[in-house]
Amino acid sequence: MSRRHNAEKRQIAPDAKFGSQSLAKLINCLMKDGKKSIAEKIVYDALATLEERIEGQKGIDIFYESIRNVQPNLEVRSRRVGGSTYQIPVEVREERRLTLALRWLIDASRARHEKTMAGNLAAELYDAFNSRGPAVKKKEDTHKMADANKAFAHYMW
Repeated sequence: MSRRHNAEKRQIAPDAKFGSQSLAKLINCLMKDGKKSIAEKIVYDALATLEERIEGQKGIDIFYESIRNVQPNLEVRSRRVGGSTYQIPVEVREERRLTLALRWLIDASRARHEKTMAGNLAAELYDAFNSRGPAVKKKEDTHKMADANKAFAHYMW
């Protein structure tokens, strides 16, 4: 880590089809070996599948609602105080909320065993839209952990 100055944040270009930065971030996180066009196809196919499954709503709106249901508000951070390590609950920054939500959705999608990755992602987004599934469970576990360690909140720096 540099002592002189903080690294500058890079702006991610919005995706081509919907103009959404968070969707572009999902595509970038899903991408493997630099194959962005394949990642885009997977995401857009998943959104099309969601539109067919949920009548009357656009795929991008379903995506945003799914992300909102997975984003954590609290998490725990480790802090050493007097030789002991405490798990201290802290509020999550907006940028990190999105990053965690996307990571949990992608991990849960990759753990599924359906025919295609687009099908896995669509099923996971559908579950997140309905507030169930492994990604939402991960959020709830994070909140439970933060709630259980509320007594150590006074050690926050």
